[in-house]
Amino acid sequence: MNAIKETAFKFQKQKAFYKGKVRDVYSLAEDYLVMVASDRISAFDVVLPRPIPYKGQVLNQIAAKFLEATQDIIPNWVISVPDPNATIGYKCEPFKVEMVIRGYLAGHLWRTYREGKRTICGVTVPDGLKENDKLPQPIITPTTKADVGHDEDISQTDLIAKGIVSEEDYEQLEKYAHALYQRGTEMARERGLILVDTKYEFGERGGQIYLMDEIHTPDSSRYFYAEGYEQRQAKGEPQRQLSKEFVREWLMNNDFQGKDGQTVPEMTDEIVQSISARYIELYEHITGEQFQYPDSENIVSRVERNVIEALNKLI
Repeated sequence: MNAIKETAFKFQKQKAFYKGKVRDVYSLAEDYLVMVASDRISAFDVVLPRPIPYKGQVLNQIAAKFLEATQDIIPNWVISVPDPNATIGYKCEPFKVEMVIRGYLAGHLWRTYREGKRTICGVTVPDGLKENDKLPQPIITPTTKADVGHDEDISQTDLIAKGIVSEEDYEQLEKYAHALYQRGTEMARERGLILVDTKYEFGERGGQIYLMDEIHTPDSSRYFYAEGYEQRQAKGEPQRQLSKEFVREWLMNNDFQGKDGQTVPEMTDEIVQSISARYIELYEHITGEQFQYPDSENIVSRVERNVIEALNKLI
């Protein structure tokens, strides 16, 4: 299957290369980054052994749509999207925190709540809620950005006390996160969806805070179908989700949660194709647009050609 597992480009004025869990990031000259959305897939902080065709295109194009739709709230790092799998943008100094914002009791927050904890990241959640209930108001549960290993929950107080972010900057990041979540919620509602939770990453450039990375994608967000949400809650039934949670559930059903000694279950062609189909379904629901399959040429070669052409006009 034609998918991007890794890249090893050598661009003009390339300064550095960083291979993330799912993205390959190239630093160019002094000011620019090329971010290639590979088809690698991660869960429980582990990169799974096989890439998922079209996954990178799905994430890159959803992110591009939402970044463009939120430019009036905060400037973002994007300069151009020369290829379905690649974005060129400004290099920013990242804040070492992910601003996770949650409007519903789901995922990690629910698992913590179920254990009897009512305070997470310094924020108290009321008693008497059940899984997937709407919270009284959206809450922010920051996590530290780990260079290696797992990201860790952290409170606003500890973030500031440890000097990870200043109080002034944190207040601004919090305002941006709430405004972005509100916009994402409104856009999701138009598509018959509920934006359950999501995360934002920010950086600084020239004294200005920028929105970085991807936003409102199924890798960074959780969506419910709005139709039938209230009825399912009333009956105590699981919600219909649009997120990467189905991958985590498949892994958990096969006794894998990224813990020491556990082995990733076999990713058969059937599993890989089913995950690919789900990502395309996610794309079409979230954007309201039909997914455009690329032609059959080698995707890595296409990305390299399109990025070089765009860079020649930029630097």
